[in-house]
Amino acid sequence: MAAFTEGALVLDELTVGALLDELAAPQEVPGGSSALALALAAAAALVAMAARLSAESWEDAPGLAAQAQSLQSRAVELMETGAQGYRRALAVRAQAAPLPQERRDFEVGRAFAAAAEPPLELGRTAADVAELAAVVAAGGAEAVRADALVAAALAAAVARGARALVAVNLTALPGDARVEEAQGFADLAERAASIALR
Repeated sequence: MAAFTEGALVLDELTVGALLDELAAPQEVPGGSSALALALAAAAALVAMAARLSAESWEDAPGLAAQAQSLQSRAVELMETGAQGYRRALAVRAQAAPLPQERRDFEVGRAFAAAAEPPLELGRTAADVAELAAVVAAGGAEAVRADALVAAALAAAVARGARALVAVNLTALPGDARVEEAQGFADLAERAASIALR
């Protein structure tokens, strides 16, 4: 099953196997951003599961499960928007090739700066998932604590990967504050994962 249509990707409609095939195919999109979003959706799903299995002994569990479900949905959305944004940037780069260098640099820089937005949002969402996982690890049922720890570790890894993608997509714009912002999300996620392990 092909993920590409004429105007859009439909990654969230693929089976896991088909999505992995798309990621492994010799093409630039989908790529790292899609893989990170998929991992983050899995992490959020683990948090939701751990919270739901803690509901009998923890009154906060249902609300935390709902938050995790919302973050899972957001990660799935970002799997699609990140791939689309990068695909648009590649198209702009190809179309701008014949332009004078100054104009070409401007167009390509603007396109890749826009492509950095979904990974930045991915980093923000990953920090939220990691913090939520730490809460569930601390307050949830002992039987699912390891699942919450796995979720926190996955989210922290996603945040680090998202920071790398933001930096790569902003190479045409030195000093862009979004790289620092993405690093801040990665630091938040790392701290949350460390707290979860205590």
